[in-house]
Amino acid sequence: MDISAPHAVNRPLAFAAITLTSLAAPSWAADIKALDLPRGRLSDAVSALAAQTGASVSVTDASIWSMRVAALKGPMDAGEALRRLVRGSRAGVVPLGGNSFRIYPLPARTVQRASPLPAAPVVEQGEAIIVVTASKRDTRLRDFAGSVSMLDGTDLGFGGEQGTESILARVASLSSTHLGAGRNKLFIRGIADSSFTGPTQATVGQYWGDMRLTYNAPDPDLRLYDIRSVEILEGPQGTLYGAGSLGGIIRVIRNAPDLDNSGASLSAGVSATQHGDPSGDLGGMINLPVIGGRVALRAVGYGITEGGYIDDVWRGKKDINRTRVAGGRAALRIDPGARWMVDVGGIFQNNHGRDSQYADRRLGGLKRASRAPGGFDADYALGELVVGKSWDGLSFMSSTGYARQRLDERYDASLPGGPDRQFSQRNLTNMFTSENRLWRPMRHGFGWVLGVSHTRNKTNIDRSYGAVDATTSVPGVTNRVRESTIFAEASVEPVRGLIATAGARYTRSRLTGGAEDPTPVGPDLSPRLAALIEQARAEIIAGRSEKRFLPSASLSATPIRRLTVYARYQEGFRPGGLAIESGYVRRFLNDKVRTMETGMRFGERGRDIFDLSLSLSHTRWTNIQADFIDASGLPSTDNIGDGRIYSLSMELGLRPASGLSLDIASTLNDSKVVDPSANLLAALDAPPINTETGARTGGQSRIPNVARFTVRIGADYRAALDETLELRVSGWARYVGKSRLGIGPILGDLQGDYFDTSLTARIGRPDFGVTLGVTNLTDAIGNRFALGTPFSVAGGGQITPLRPRTIRLGVDRSF
Repeated sequence: MDISAPHAVNRPLAFAAITLTSLAAPSWAADIKALDLPRGRLSDAVSALAAQTGASVSVTDASIWSMRVAALKGPMDAGEALRRLVRGSRAGVVPLGGNSFRIYPLPARTVQRASPLPAAPVVEQGEAIIVVTASKRDTRLRDFAGSVSMLDGTDLGFGGEQGTESILARVASLSSTHLGAGRNKLFIRGIADSSFTGPTQATVGQYWGDMRLTYNAPDPDLRLYDIRSVEILEGPQGTLYGAGSLGGIIRVIRNAPDLDNSGASLSAGVSATQHGDPSGDLGGMINLPVIGGRVALRAVGYGITEGGYIDDVWRGKKDINRTRVAGGRAALRIDPGARWMVDVGGIFQNNHGRDSQYADRRLGGLKRASRAPGGFDADYALGELVVGKSWDGLSFMSSTGYARQRLDERYDASLPGGPDRQFSQRNLTNMFTSENRLWRPMRHGFGWVLGVSHTRNKTNIDRSYGAVDATTSVPGVTNRVRESTIFAEASVEPVRGLIATAGARYTRSRLTGGAEDPTPVGPDLSPRLAALIEQARAEIIAGRSEKRFLPSASLSATPIRRLTVYARYQEGFRPGGLAIESGYVRRFLNDKVRTMETGMRFGERGRDIFDLSLSLSHTRWTNIQADFIDASGLPSTDNIGDGRIYSLSMELGLRPASGLSLDIASTLNDSKVVDPSANLLAALDAPPINTETGARTGGQSRIPNVARFTVRIGADYRAALDETLELRVSGWARYVGKSRLGIGPILGDLQGDYFDTSLTARIGRPDFGVTLGVTNLTDAIGNRFALGTPFSVAGGGQITPLRPRTIRLGVDRSF
């Protein structure tokens, strides 16, 4: 019997073995000392305990080291201190004799509330439970009616920090374009609109804690250093999150400043890429109490260089697609007392791509022939103020922030037989957002949330075209949106194990905008006709209001222990806006989704030997906003019709042996534009040529950018080498099926159908370790995205390849 993993055997026998071991352990003179152990991670407290008592402590599961513990002071021996540290948590202590101890996981896990409010475990009837904080009212996972993925921050950074790529590698239902860091669009569960960064609002809502990160701008791809967890809610979330959550939301939860204890961490790595340049990464965190127990500062900084691996044979340049990422953030936490908490923080990140990261499959390998340089610069900045208070059974949160996002993109616009040309676009977004909500978690059969929010967003898209060193302005567009909202949701439990939830959101949007450098009215027109054209333009860009009521309803039941079944109805929408087509301003309408979903969850990942979740959803999408290539060869936006999407998702977790966990996840999406618009019908009359087979392709009414089938397999193994040293090996393989770049013949290129892999090993202590990792083990080229420049898509052949096989050697240290 292995007492280091009592959860893997019969529990009564395991507990009996632990008791016998404790009684049989050789007695030793308890060395009572005046201890002073810090609040924070268990690893920090144990390091201090070892320094003060000489105790030796090991764990059977390294994730225990990141468990949060309270400060501990007073005269006691090491064993008593450890028992007090883990009391009420998901861990227990076994004496090993002498002054040595082992900490093992209990068959329950504590997840703490991640907010400015004082964190505390949620415990009911002696059992610690998981809480979905993205529900905005601390809903227990077993009661949550919907599909949710909960990722541990330590796992996301294991083997090197990769930002959004780390999330994509772990969630089968999440997909993305692959234009480069800071310029991608994210999609969840088949709700995808387009490949370009235009005036349409995102289909996925992204949040940093309670702060919204974007509105109609791309994913800023913030690096996930010092992150506690990430929660992903699938399907529309209109009631709680409003516009721009058609596919779901991604919520990043940071580690909050520690008011009592200083701490720091550092990680660094160097990488070698086959066929390419070397890379390097460096990141660190420092936590400083300014006024003990009242004020603390936590700051994070990082810099990453990703070596290029694509050669340009036309210009004779090698490894042209080097990318540099630099950024940081800081948060000041203030505890004024009376259970109030105030967070003031800021984030900044710059992404610079020296050139575009696409290749041409017709040239073979990782090569292309471009006559003008591409590349991009993406800056993101956010300032936030979050105020929270908790009473007995009641909580309040006010979050206010201002974000500024700038994306400069450059494309090779040279056409065959013509001069060298470059197209440039600047997307500048300024967003102010504020939300205030009051909530009561589910207690005694009733829970609710009530909130109001206001958002102001302005986006300018400026464009230029011409010779590389002498481009001239071409028409752009400005979109302004003001949204005011009130929302509410409530749950009741009429009988034990059955929860009914209903909610609604009422939003009023004010839309305004106009053209930048519009095409002038021709001088050869009559004055009357010219006046009519100007009047029509004025009517298009005139301000207008949209009102939207979004209801939701769900049922969840727990017919047997650890089994949850649910059914859910939810809606989501995006406001309309203005786009440029062939030099003229044109309006596109708002779109809306309605989703019915049913599913089940059995067991809990990381706690039970077996866990399974399934979900099946059907979505109706009206007035789909999507992008196309207009007559002038530039991207534009239009409503392409109505569509429907079926999505089936599955996640399975197994723990066949102590220290070993396996998981498999897959998603099947079946999407179609069932009622196409006139513009789409015209485009579908000329099916494109498949650049691989030379045959005409059909099926152009499929919604773009989302693979029909995706599957992921992962494995994680941990083994204690001695009392302080642990080996962890983690790997995954992910297959992404075929999808299309866009709608119509010009954007009909196939993409996807590739296999990606990763394997990472770490050996070390909780406070120091060495990591060796390999990505893309098979050195596959693949095609993650079939767009490098929109001016060459008609010729086909563009691919965005996987980063070739890369080996990384890294170290991490915490203090």
